[in-house]
Amino acid sequence: MQPTFSSSRILLPVRPWFIVFSLFAALLCNLLPTSHWPGIPDWVALVLCFWSVRESRRVGMGWAFILGLAMDVADGAVLGQHCVAYVLLAYVTAAQSRRILWFPLAQQALQILPVLLACQLIQLLMRTLVGADFPGWGYLIGPLVATVLWLPATFLLLLPQYQPVERDENRPL
Repeated sequence: MQPTFSSSRILLPVRPWFIVFSLFAALLCNLLPTSHWPGIPDWVALVLCFWSVRESRRVGMGWAFILGLAMDVADGAVLGQHCVAYVLLAYVTAAQSRRILWFPLAQQALQILPVLLACQLIQLLMRTLVGADFPGWGYLIGPLVATVLWLPATFLLLLPQYQPVERDENRPL
């Protein structure tokens, strides 16, 4: 199981229900009480970024807006704080998806780091503009952790798309 740029494995098409399930699971992870601890990544941003890179025609700015609105309501944050950040994240990653996919996974993570960091900075800027206190520098550790988690997230989210290695003559694929 090696989804790198040099892999010869052919992936099955992603099922739409799995995309919805993974985005919903990321939303639930963001709703946990531990999500505001320093170093805990924004799970919705990470999974949204992944699907915007991999399936930019299915997951885009509409999903980003809906998930951002859900996060704004759930966090009791400034309405639009997560929406703007997630929509910009989806736009940039969809626009750069073809270029990002040329790199191996470790380099993909380095390409994703500025996007996740910009998403977090946009949320921080919108929060401080309305008068909230600066949450501390630990707030910016989340994108670094999400960058490290890019590799296991890729393996986990691509797992249902792998074809079996052994070939069965009774199956057409």
